[in-house]
Amino acid sequence: MSLPNFGYHLARLHGRIVRSLYKLFLPLIVRRRIDPPHSIDLDVFAYSSEAALPEQVASIRSFLRYAGRPRNFTVVSDGSHSQASIHLLEQIDASVRVEPAYSIRSESSTKFRDYLTTHGTGKQLGLIMNLPHDGPALYTDSDVLFFAGANDLLDRIRDRDIAALYLADCQFAGDERLLHGVGEEKNPANTGVLLLFQKLDWSLSVTRFEELAGAPTFFTNQTMTHLTMHQNQTRAFDPAKYVLQLDDQFLFRDHYAGAGLALRHYVNPVRHKFWTSLN
Repeated sequence: MSLPNFGYHLARLHGRIVRSLYKLFLPLIVRRRIDPPHSIDLDVFAYSSEAALPEQVASIRSFLRYAGRPRNFTVVSDGSHSQASIHLLEQIDASVRVEPAYSIRSESSTKFRDYLTTHGTGKQLGLIMNLPHDGPALYTDSDVLFFAGANDLLDRIRDRDIAALYLADCQFAGDERLLHGVGEEKNPANTGVLLLFQKLDWSLSVTRFEELAGAPTFFTNQTMTHLTMHQNQTRAFDPAKYVLQLDDQFLFRDHYAGAGLALRHYVNPVRHKFWTSLN
């Protein structure tokens, strides 16, 4: 009989406690001013919900602390935010604002338009497809923490020899119905962090969506983004600095957090580490 993994369960408990306390003290936390190290020539966008409010506040504050103050940090709401939560978010910094979901391209079919306006992750895709606007744009999920190595973004912004950079996923997590060719799942792109320098050609993924039999899933948008990133010959961030990993899921400590890390996307299986690594 194997013993329970006490370290893993203790880490999850630790994460729940820290999150609960952070949520409780949000009104005080957002009043604590952050002095960003510099300004950064970048528009940042996040798609978020009321349920992710604590993560979103912590994510924005970590970006300001380690990456700098962007031209704008726009939180695009899924429509669930209360006025009190919007006020909290906009108290964090003068660069932060909350906006409703973006309008959809007029040429979209009824099927695709319905997906982009009514489906949770479809709305997220609608935002990403509209980026960038005027200059480089960073898209980041609410469960992304930035670390001291986030100043690497300054170099990535100066190096604009490609259309975009994407966060490399540790494994393909997507809607396999959208894949046609053998090997299309290779070098998986994750939608959690994207740095976009120019509008992308989404025609391949939209065509695959139109051919889709059945309803879209949670990962349909990620697969469409994955296909688009490879169609446009973009490349991944350095996976040693921009991390999405699950291999430390059952360990107590965060194997990747440290001064050399730019960011980590704490997807659901390791979400508790978001809070155990918060500093």
